Formats: sequence, structure tokens, C-alpha cells
Amino acid sequence: MSTARTENPVILGLSNQNGQLRGSVKPAGAPGGGGGGGGGGGGPQLQLNQMKGAINNGNSQPVPTTNAVIKPGDDWKKNLKLPPKDMRMRTSDVTATKGNEFEDYCLKRELLMGIFEMGWEKPSPIQEESIPIALSGRDILARAKNGTGKSGAYLIPLLERIDLKKDCIQAMVIVPTRELALQVSQICIQVSKHMGGVKVMATTGGTNLRDDIMRLDETGIMATTGGTNLRDDIMRLDEQADKLLSQDFVVMMEEILGFLAKQRQILLYSATFPLSVQKFMNSHLQKPYEINLMEELTLKGVTQYYAYVTERQKVHCLNTLFSRLQINQSIIFCNSSQRVELLAKKISQLGYSCFYIHAKMRQEHRNRVFHDFRNGLCRNLVCTDLFTRGIDIQAVNVVINFDFPKLGETYLHRIGRSGRFGHLGLAINLITYDDRFNLKGIEEQLGTEIKPIPGIIDKSLYVAEYHSESGEELKP
Repeated sequence: MSTARTENPVILGLSNQNGQLRGSVKPAGAPGGGGGGGGGGGGPQLQLNQMKGAINNGNSQPVPTTNAVIKPGDDWKKNLKLPPKDMRMRTSDVTATKGNEFEDYCLKRELLMGIFEMGWEKPSPIQEESIPIALSGRDILARAKNGTGKSGAYLIPLLERIDLKKDCIQAMVIVPTRELALQVSQICIQVSKHMGGVKVMATTGGTNLRDDIMRLDETGIMATTGGTNLRDDIMRLDEQADKLLSQDFVVMMEEILGFLAKQRQILLYSATFPLSVQKFMNSHLQKPYEINLMEELTLKGVTQYYAYVTERQKVHCLNTLFSRLQINQSIIFCNSSQRVELLAKKISQLGYSCFYIHAKMRQEHRNRVFHDFRNGLCRNLVCTDLFTRGIDIQAVNVVINFDFPKLGETYLHRIGRSGRFGHLGLAINLITYDDRFNLKGIEEQLGTEIKPIPGIIDKSLYVAEYHSESGEELKP
């Protein structure tokens, strides 16, 4: 956590509900910025999908293409603007591949340019398994771990199959939260930036319906958490499908299906699937290709500990963790919006800067917090389970469950915010007497071990700089 202290932390913005409680903090990754600086996430500069520019009410604009005309025989790879090579160690969650290359899938050259400029060097296991099948037009039901490349697994074939000659919406990505909709739309914009003519629109609740309809007329792809009237020629894809097909969403999903063409492709991706997904699959998918890369549920690069405390000791324990851990960026989970705000205020009173985010905040404040945290403007984020699904912030190397969850599914998604794409991460759980049975139950359900926290945590377990920059696989 940030060790930069101030006697009177101030709240920035027009109200105290904007989610940004700051001390005199340096950006994540800066020397002396707190918690030892420059930790396991490798700094925000290594984020593959950084948000570009300000986000305004969920609207995302196409990034203008800057590539020069490529003539036959040119070495097009020489003109790519590649990000710095990520030399951090990775686990077999993403390295246990068949050795395929993105070029093996006969993708458009312009799409390949966007893929490589995102820093995606080779397909991950879930991408190897699903991209060829998705390109064939077949429905897919896929399970893969958090942070192993599911977004790329469906966005790459989606963009390859877009016909720029057709003036209509051709693809729809449905996700359960507004933040994830913004993230997916930004990834799609960046990957397609050399394709010329692909338009991406993110529409979420809380935005002006008339503006959305006007933007819809000029859009090729839409990432959304809600439903709307659509044209006939549509491919539909879901991320975090288990949540979307839960009792809260399934009625809406059934209504959306009524607007889709009969000849459609449905791709369902998630780390967890309840029984409701099987019912939906039997009703709406046509002989889906099933992929399951979840022989073990938790990420190999995430080390899990628990600290046994009373409720009154939690803040003191958190303060101790701040001073002892080498944190690049951290996410701290609470079980309610009220506890998120109370904890964020308590952290600021201790002299640490933090952001907070929950579903009851105004949308513009949620957007700002999400954007600024992704860009490394604060080291610590306190949140509810709003932030468990799909959010990919490469610089996060520590997750703390200030309140322990009741469900194994929730726990799995929470700790999956660290250790992204096979990298190192640390998950620490503050356990009270009332949590003891949940702790045992989640260990058994997930087939994992959550160990008692040691007096000194080995930095090599979660800090990238304590490993040689060889890029070798981290052994489990």
C-alpha cells in the first residue's frame, strides 16, 4: 500500500462520493510511492489494455488508424509499434500451449498488426482451443481461468469475421458490469485500429438513450450490459456467461435472443458455470463445441494466505500489511457498499491514499475511478464484488479480502484480479471466527490450500523483480 502520508487527506472532485480519497501519493510504480514501489505487476506501463483518454458516460470512440499503406513484399512487422517486452515469469496457465502462432489462423494482416501492438505475442491455451472453432462459425461453451486470455479468444475471431462492406451491427458482446463493458470496448478498439472502418460502441445503463440510438446507426460492434433493438445480421458473444445467465439476468438474455437472427453464433466464456448455463445451452445453442481448461480452479501464480483476526483488529492488520508488503497496486474487497466507503475513509485517516468504487456511486465517478486506477494514478482500490468480473489491471499484484466471501465462486473471481496472464500474485484473507467454516468450505470446493500468513512473506512469490528476467515458466 502507499506509504506516502499526509496529516489531512483531502477528497478530490465536487463531492465526497467520487471514490477518490488521496494523500500525497506518487503514481504506482514510482520510486518511494509506497509499499516498496515497482512490484509484481511490473508497473502500469506493462498494462496490455490501458485506457486511452478520458471516458465519458461509457462512450468509447474509435482510435484513428495510423498505419501506412502496406505494399506486397513489404516486411510489415518492421513498422509495428510494439510495447516493451514483458519479461516477467509466467505459469503454465498461459504457457502450456501447442506452440501455435497467431499467423497460423490466416487472420487479416491489419488484425495481426493490432494483436501484436497489444503485446499479445502468441495465443494462450484458451485462444488456441477456441479461435479456430469460432472462426468456423460454430457455437462455443468455454471454461478457462481468470486472466488467461478469454477476451482475446472471442474478440479476435469476432473482428476477423466482421464484413466492413455491410452497414449494420454484426456483433454484440454482453458483459455483466459497466466497467467490464468499457474495458472490452477499449480492447476491441485497440486491436482493430489498423482495420479501418470498424466502429465500436459501449452502451451501459445510466446513459442518454437518444444519444445511444444515434450512435447505434454508425456502429459495427457493441459492448453492452443491457438490451436494445438490433438489426438482423448479428453475432452474439457473452463474457462472464455464468453471471449473465444467473437469475438476475436470464430474463433479459431471453428477450435479447428474440431480436437476433436465427442463423447466429453464440460464444459463452467464463471461469465458472452454474446449472442455469446448461439449461440455456440446451435451449439456444446449436451443437456447441465445449472447452474446459479448468482441471484446477485457482491460478498457479497466486499464493493464498489467511490471517485470523477479530473484526476490531482488521484495520490494524491491514495497516501492518501496508507497511510490510511490497505492493505495486492492490485491490481490497468488502462485502457491502457501506463498508467500502467506511474502510476507504479509515485508510485515508491512516495516511494512505486510496480510491473506492461500488455500484451505488454515480456513473461518471465510477468511470473516473476505473480509468485513473488503470492508469496507475493510485496504488490502492477498495471495492465491492462489482470489480470481480473480468477486470484486467496488469499492475495489481496483491488482493486483500478485508471481508471474506461466502461463495467459492466469488472468492475465485476476487483473487483472480492478481496473477493476471500467468504472472505472480498474492491473496490475503482476513478471517474472523464467523468465517472459519466458509474458509474450510471454499478450500474444499476449489481444491486449493489457503495457508496461515507467515511473519515474513517471501517477495519472490508476488514481486516480479525478485525473479530473473528470463521469461521462464514459474513452476507451481
